[in-house]
Amino acid sequence: MFEYPALFAVAAVVREGSFERAAHVLNITPSAVSQRIRLLEERIGAVLIVRGQPCTPTEEGRKICRHVERVAMLEQELRAVMPSLGGEEALESRITLPIATNADSLATWFLDAAMGAAKRQGFLLDLSVEDQDHTATGLRRGEVLAAVTTLEKPIPGCDSTPLGSLRYRATASPEFLERYFADGVNARTLAQAPGIVFGKKDTLQYQWVRRAVGHDVAFPTHWLPSTHGYVEVSLGGMGWGMNPALLVGSLLEKGALVELIPGLCVDVPLFWQARRLSSALLDELSGAVVKAARASLLWTGAGR
Repeated sequence: MFEYPALFAVAAVVREGSFERAAHVLNITPSAVSQRIRLLEERIGAVLIVRGQPCTPTEEGRKICRHVERVAMLEQELRAVMPSLGGEEALESRITLPIATNADSLATWFLDAAMGAAKRQGFLLDLSVEDQDHTATGLRRGEVLAAVTTLEKPIPGCDSTPLGSLRYRATASPEFLERYFADGVNARTLAQAPGIVFGKKDTLQYQWVRRAVGHDVAFPTHWLPSTHGYVEVSLGGMGWGMNPALLVGSLLEKGALVELIPGLCVDVPLFWQARRLSSALLDELSGAVVKAARASLLWTGAGR
């Protein structure tokens, strides 16, 4: 028989990041949380939690977290149709769905859909943000239940649904364009013009450069891992960068930003990969996400 108080303690520490916050959520002392986990680790002969700031799960710990998430979702769904099964404490419990998405989707179309589903079903969201080419890593590790990703092929145990494509435009302020590209956009001018790159995993600028001039070009780089900060820096004339068309459409219309080469875009196909679970909560979230994406992203019927 599983020792569910200990399993819940493991999941709480991973979710909250510390023994102290987990103890507060579970309404017990930090020493009680530590004892439950220690006894469970001794029983199964494996370390479950890497103590640190924050605490992180081992592979065995992730397996326990996945099990606890599924049990919690099944229990909540059963209480919804049989309220007499849960006491007052059970009715106050809230399920947390760990989800991964890319920052640009979060800043444009994703958040309203996720919040709407959470309000309707009463679950909590644990959103992690990663580059769209790497959000699937959390699914493979069992850290999240679903993700917005560029990976089309289903991860084992998951279903993959095309969402559409997020279009990016190479933009800069009119002043920046006049200063660095008065002679046109070419390999020589690009090599002199500072570019803005979201993070070390971001390849959009390099893809656009290859399309623009036919080969790679090294350019001075500002590193800025903030979607809205990225737009502000573009407006401030610090550099050129790949901004989501959904986010800067009005700025382009007003002339506050201009395209380096009008019409030369990079379209990034996105997919929703979700664990293949019998869960009304996850189904509700998936339905809301797909609906919002189809209404906002470029859609050809094949996700491209």
